[in-house]
Formats: sequence, C-alpha cells, structure tokens
Amino acid sequence: MSDTRFDFRVTYTDGRARRGVMTTPHGSVETPAFMPVGTQGAVKGLTHRDLEGLGAEILLSNTYHLYLRPGDDLIARRGGLHRFIGWPRPILTDSGGYQVFSLAARRTIEEEGARFQSHLDGSAHLLTPEKATDIQSRLGSDVAMVLDECLAHPSDAATARASMERTLRWAKRGRERLLQLRAGGVDGVAVTNPEQAQFGIVQGGVYPKLREESAHQTVALGFEAYAIGGLSVGEPTDVMYDIVDHTTLSLPEERPRYLMGTGTPADLAESVARGIDLFDCVLPTRNARNGQLFTSEGRINIKNAQYAEDDRPLDPACACYTCRTFSRAYLRHLFLAKEINASTLNTLHNLNFYLDTLRRIKDAIMFRRFESFRRAFHHSLSRQPHDS
Repeated sequence: MSDTRFDFRVTYTDGRARRGVMTTPHGSVETPAFMPVGTQGAVKGLTHRDLEGLGAEILLSNTYHLYLRPGDDLIARRGGLHRFIGWPRPILTDSGGYQVFSLAARRTIEEEGARFQSHLDGSAHLLTPEKATDIQSRLGSDVAMVLDECLAHPSDAATARASMERTLRWAKRGRERLLQLRAGGVDGVAVTNPEQAQFGIVQGGVYPKLREESAHQTVALGFEAYAIGGLSVGEPTDVMYDIVDHTTLSLPEERPRYLMGTGTPADLAESVARGIDLFDCVLPTRNARNGQLFTSEGRINIKNAQYAEDDRPLDPACACYTCRTFSRAYLRHLFLAKEINASTLNTLHNLNFYLDTLRRIKDAIMFRRFESFRRAFHHSLSRQPHDS
C-alpha cells in the first residue's frame, strides 16, 4: 500500500456494513469508529483520561486552528502533536478544508489555495495543498487529510464541477508533497511522524455523476484511504444518504471510508449500512454544552422544568459515570447554574452514547444482526420527545 504502518482489514460483513481494524503507528482502531473532535488538541470539557475511559480510540484535531495557535513549528519542536497534547493513541488531522466552508466570510478561493483572514488577529494567511501537507507533517498525526474545497449547499452543477475539479488538482499537489516528504524531506519542514498516512477526499456536491468522477480520479492518485466530504452542509438528509450510498460503490473495498463531519445517531446507523467506516461530528459535544442529551429513551433538553425534581438517572440503560452517579434534577441544576461540571458530565454522557452505539453496531455486524439492530435503533430514536 505505502511506506507506512497504516493498514486496514475487514473482519466481518453484513450486507454492505463492515467491521474492521485500521492500524496506525500509534495503535489500532476498531471500525466503524467515531472520532471525538478535539479541534485545538482537546475535546471541550473533557480530559484525555476521560476519553480513554470512554474507550475513544482515535481523536480528530484541526490543522488550520493548530497552525494559527500555538503554531505547527512550536508543536514540532515539542516532538509532534501526540507528545504535545499527551494523547498516545491515533490522531487524524483535518486539513482546513472545512474552514473553507465555515469561514467563508473570511476567505477567498484561488487556484493556489485558500486565503484566510485569521479570526484571532485579522492576519492574512494562504493555505495551499502543499502548506496543509507541511503543517500536518510537523504535527505528526497518524492520518493527514488533503486540502479540499468544501462547497456550500445549494450549488449548481457547474459550480460543483469547478469546485470538484479544483479539489482534484489540490489532491494531486498534496499527494506529491507528501511523497516528497517521505522521500527525504523538504527544507524547513519537520517530519515528526514519518509513517503518516494521507486520505484523499471525494467532492462533487449533490450530483452523483460528479461524485463518481471525483471518486475514480481521487483513487487513481493512490491515497492510503478515502473520505467523502462536502455533506451535512444543508442538503436534505435523504439526499445525503443517496450520495453516500452512490459514492461508496466507487471506493475500494480494501480501504477505509470516512464520512466527514456527519453524525446524528441515525446518520451513524444509516451510513454504516452504506459501507462507511469512520465518522466525526461536533454534535455530541456541542449539544452536550447546550443541554441537549441523547438517551435510549429519546433526546432530552435538560434545562426543561419537567426535570427539576426528576431523581432518575439521565438514561437508565447507560453505564457511563454521569448516569451511574447523578440524577436528572442535579444535571438540570448544574446546567442552569452554569457550572463547568455541567458541560463535563453532559459531554461524558453524549460521547458515551455515540461510542456505545458504534460498539453495538460492531457487535451486530459480527453476529450478522445489523439489519435488526438498525430497525430497533430507529424505533428507539423515533420515541424522541423533542422536548426542546
């Protein structure tokens, strides 16, 4: 595959759902897997010990934000991102491509790359495919993403094609840069993890033919694995599922497939059914800080008055520390009092819900009961009270 210790092996299948093992220089990840988002090298509200206790096997951090603060050079001088943040397990770094979408008011796109105005101090920065690769080389993540253009929805077919073709040109440049780094380095660029793998990203908006074309040309560049980007940006859910369904058919079965930035609980089950192996999303952590909690009995908005004297655990079916120890009444009190512990305890629970959902999915695939799990899971989600 490449000159890295990166590998992927499918161990069980049930329909198009797959269970596997992704091997990296910092350990293995059982897939399908959810990556908690630690944009700045930390998941908001939690310590790494909390994440390890929850069974998180891989963490996602963001190239753009770490480049701006504290700086990739500083992190390289500290020995790389794993050592700097004290996380011994695998790390995937996004390239900054999502910021092309989310910071649209502060950036312009040109052939050379994306030109940003820093949200910290207003300084100007040009993020090119080569620079995104160099930054991630200094960070030393186990998986580096190529720079892509994440297009907003809706976009017409001509705009989507132009964006997709630019992403392909950027992917070729990013791949060539990584191969240069592997072959002996580039002056001034530290390589803190010489076995870093690189994922290509499939774009093409909501247009199946563009997605198919993007997938074939991205695969031809020879990445270690492949991601589907540019979804969960406002398109209808059924359209997203159709694009995932269509695109995975064009991706190699022997490589991991990563659906970027997507992840309601229903999305996890539906995307696994379509052959996806890796997920990340800020939803469980962001919702936790806002008091929106996922449970086996439906979604709960903990600030609601109905929980003021509710002595039950948040989720009777959950074994996380929050549910074993505290009542809904206490969690509501912490949230309304704006205690820091509210974010911590809520985030512990929501991430446990996501990670446990994928543990159950892996077991269902292994015992070839995924379809019955999927139906039961959707039935459980359908009981959500939407009490917000």
